[in-house]
Amino acid sequence: MANAITLARLPLLVVIVGLLYQPDSGARFVAAGLVVLLILMDTLDGVVARALHQESLIGSVLDIAADRTVELLLWVVYADLDLIPIAIPLLVIGRGVFVDALRSVAPSRGLTPFGLMRSRLGKFLVKSPWLRTPYGIAKAIAFCLLAIQHGLAVGGGGGLRPVASAAQLAAWVAVVLCVARAIPVLVEGPRSLMDPLPPREATK
Repeated sequence: MANAITLARLPLLVVIVGLLYQPDSGARFVAAGLVVLLILMDTLDGVVARALHQESLIGSVLDIAADRTVELLLWVVYADLDLIPIAIPLLVIGRGVFVDALRSVAPSRGLTPFGLMRSRLGKFLVKSPWLRTPYGIAKAIAFCLLAIQHGLAVGGGGGLRPVASAAQLAAWVAVVLCVARAIPVLVEGPRSLMDPLPPREATK
């Protein structure tokens, strides 16, 4: 059930992208509302997994893959629509390539993607809700406001300037948090992957 919710985010993402490229403001505002649903589904799959005791390695991998797909596609789309500078998707993509490369090896070592963290500080920055939650909120606000800004731009709708300013602020806050959460993975991840395998695994 939890994995189905995770995977259902992908066709919804396709719908959102299609709406963002429509010329009328109504479609763009609908896209903003669907972005909220998209973000809520990310929270819902985790809640369902814990409630039904369906937490698993494949579930964590699918969740990260879906999160990354949503994040990267929306940043790229918003840059293509000239709503954000190209530097934002470039930073996020570069960060994602290195972090996900390390995380992709974790399952072969019997670790979850977040299991690469060893230090308390690393676990706090990467796994703790104290940093993950503000990061998720900043992304959600940025994605929604950018879609609203895109809708208001049709015909020069009122309130465009404050919405655009808030959207830019939220976008850059999200990027700063994104990069900050990557640093522990890049520092601690290689050391975790170099640890020797248990004897049984090493002989296979």
